[in-house]
Amino acid sequence: MSAVNEAESTRCSARHSIALIPGDGIGTEVVPAALEVLDPLMSRHGIQVEWVEYAWGSEYYRTNGRMMAEDGLDQLAQHDAIFFGAVGAPGIPDDLTLWGLLIPMRRTFEQYVNLRPVRHVPGVPSPLKDPEGIDLIIVRENVEGEYSQVGGRYGVGEAETAVQEAVFTRSGVTRIAAYAADLARGRRGELTSATKSNGIIHTMPFWDEVVADVVARTPGVKLRSVLIDALAAALVLRPQQFDVIVASNLFGDILSDLAAGCIGSIGLAASANINPERKHPSMFEPVHGSAPDIAGRGWANPLAQMATASLMLDHLGHPDAAAELTAAVDGVLRHGPRTRDLGGTATTKDVTTAVLDHLTNSTPSGSPR
Repeated sequence: MSAVNEAESTRCSARHSIALIPGDGIGTEVVPAALEVLDPLMSRHGIQVEWVEYAWGSEYYRTNGRMMAEDGLDQLAQHDAIFFGAVGAPGIPDDLTLWGLLIPMRRTFEQYVNLRPVRHVPGVPSPLKDPEGIDLIIVRENVEGEYSQVGGRYGVGEAETAVQEAVFTRSGVTRIAAYAADLARGRRGELTSATKSNGIIHTMPFWDEVVADVVARTPGVKLRSVLIDALAAALVLRPQQFDVIVASNLFGDILSDLAAGCIGSIGLAASANINPERKHPSMFEPVHGSAPDIAGRGWANPLAQMATASLMLDHLGHPDAAAELTAAVDGVLRHGPRTRDLGGTATTKDVTTAVLDHLTNSTPSGSPR
């Protein structure tokens, strides 16, 4: 068999088992919209998928007293990837919903890289005067740092005290810095590290030291360490100067929402929770939450979920299909229709249909016919 035919055979025999968790709120609307686009696209690329849906989330909690089945993580471990919608509902504390479903998946499956690309598509309205050329990636440490369970509440009344400990390990900071540095080397070679070492005297100087050591051993990468408050301002004033930003759990979470606002809407922001060693399934979810204020109205923007699907396709080894989906999403962003978060009046269904139309009128590489 020739090399070309062998590659074609491999592509056409691709099979994946993917766990599907729509979750709460608009997650139950944007996940089906993404599947409506994914199914014909994957079929055209010879990708066979077994979708296994799990009805876990807030409604499951109201019935069962937990956010997922008792053996839920064991069930998810059998899949190649997890495609997730959103979590959170009125009447249930956010810490319960998050720590009952999303964070256990991230930590049990060692998804220590939270990859959040931020790219402005020309023509999309932005609160910035000049958003053209924004193209950066935030690499957020995803399993330790400020989001720890170490601490507690002590005392009563006026003497009550809350203590929250941030936990940074050398291995944890090293591996996220190495991932970010390698990513930067394949782009413009510019890595920015978010820090607050002038005020947080133990963890942040430690973070700075480890990140600098990693980058020093990565040829072709230039490091800037920027205080988080100055970095937040710079992201608004001059976002085009940034290429790859590496940040702790909390800082990365905040910066990615800010950056998404700069390109027009948090409804455009995709993310991937990656286990780079591929010992466990990686999870793919949009940055936006469950948005209960618009849930059920058909207004939700499905493009972040679709962009997230593109990240998943690329991770699973299908870059051509991923590029085609990205091109279709970009086409809708440029020409419409647009949902309310982007100043339009289109429904979730309108946008989904438009993405499908772009896919129908494209070649497998994503270029117009």
